[in-house]
Amino acid sequence: MASLALALDKLGPWSGALQLRYVGPRPLIEDNSVRSQPATTLNGRIGYKRGKRLKLELEGFNLAKRRSSAIDYFYASRLQGEPGAVEDIHFHPTEARSFRLTLSSSF
Repeated sequence: MASLALALDKLGPWSGALQLRYVGPRPLIEDNSVRSQPATTLNGRIGYKRGKRLKLELEGFNLAKRRSSAIDYFYASRLQGEPGAVEDIHFHPTEARSFRLTLSSSF
């Protein structure tokens, strides 16, 4: 696994960050005969602070629109109508490109 981040802060009222994360192929069973695919994601954030109390932030996830899996498993499963269980890789996909806008106030 590798992570590279760039954060900028105190640029007047502005701040921001970018993070590139790479997770390489990894064994899914003990004998290492089944491995996952590598995954790379790019996330970012830009913020604007108004005074001492008010802050607005926009975060972006999966900015490069990569189609990969966030986590992988290897196990046997059986769908309805199949005669027997089939061993295969099951996965949870990485979230699609998405954004979150946050307005916060401190007391």
